[in-house]
Amino acid sequence: MSARTSLHLAAEIGGPPHYDAGHYLRLARLAEDGALDYVTLGDSFARPGLDALAVLARVAPATDRIGLVPTVTTTHTEPFHISSAVATLDWVSRGRAGWQADVSTTEAEARLFGRRPAAPPAALWQEAGEVADVSGRLWDSWEDDAEIRDAATGRFIDRDKLHYVDFEGSTFTVKGPAIVPRPPQGRPVTVIDATTAPAREAAARHADVVHIRATTPEQAAAVRDEVLRKAAAHGRDPGSLRVLVALTVDLGDVETAPEPGLESGPQLAGRGTYFRGGPVDLADLIAQWHRAGAADGFHLTPITPERDLERIVNGTVALLQHRSLFRTFHPGGTLREHLGLVRPASRYAAARTAAKEA
Repeated sequence: MSARTSLHLAAEIGGPPHYDAGHYLRLARLAEDGALDYVTLGDSFARPGLDALAVLARVAPATDRIGLVPTVTTTHTEPFHISSAVATLDWVSRGRAGWQADVSTTEAEARLFGRRPAAPPAALWQEAGEVADVSGRLWDSWEDDAEIRDAATGRFIDRDKLHYVDFEGSTFTVKGPAIVPRPPQGRPVTVIDATTAPAREAAARHADVVHIRATTPEQAAAVRDEVLRKAAAHGRDPGSLRVLVALTVDLGDVETAPEPGLESGPQLAGRGTYFRGGPVDLADLIAQWHRAGAADGFHLTPITPERDLERIVNGTVALLQHRSLFRTFHPGGTLREHLGLVRPASRYAAARTAAKEA
């Protein structure tokens, strides 16, 4: 089964705020037992709760294979700090980090920082795309072999293998280089929810994984094709993107049939399609949509994580594994390997090599 046809599954482990890291660790380990590609942990400035990136940094050393993808808000925050924090998560997880870029749209959130007023979504997502761009450049700014660590000569680093990024965006400038060495994955995985048009543009330019929402496999396939066409128009290889359908699931009553085709399911928070039914029904839907070529997989948000994630893993995923539609183990050690994505070379190392050969 090729990387393009492989089924990819991920799950959200957030919900009502918990202030015990063990709660999130238990959910991440459960997802890991099911060989899911990654877990996400939602976050925003509009709700109370622990910082998602910090929580998953705690989860990282207590897990072995599962990818860890916190939501990181790019609005009102410093791109250099975002890049450093996500690179650190990749190091402490030994190459299993990603980040889901999001924006902050309200005046109430803007007042928390007091730096600037709220901006229109198009401007915010332009900035988010620039943050993703400069983060990739900062991760590349250390070549893989930049560290020398030669105690005899007292040389820690080869300065010729550190590079200024000299990035100027619409709202910030970053000189670089990074202060964290190049992450194990080269570049941690960038995830963007492409529900809105401005977010879809940023996803096509910068995301490795794109979450979309649809009520039919035909609609999902159309959105997926649009994202891949946009990526190709920006000079990207469409085969380097993974597109997952985002679905909120309620498996609380296993005797209740799912909403037919999802068309009549209620919308949650203006984003996301709702599925209510049993684990077998969910497995059937995932298999049907994937076989139809609607997407590369699914990102599932359990409406009650403590209850529904267990039913997803031990019911839905187990059935997909029994049908040989989903793997029974992680294929590698990094999130990029789970997703079938190559480890990118440093753009600066490649440019230096090309200059030497010219």
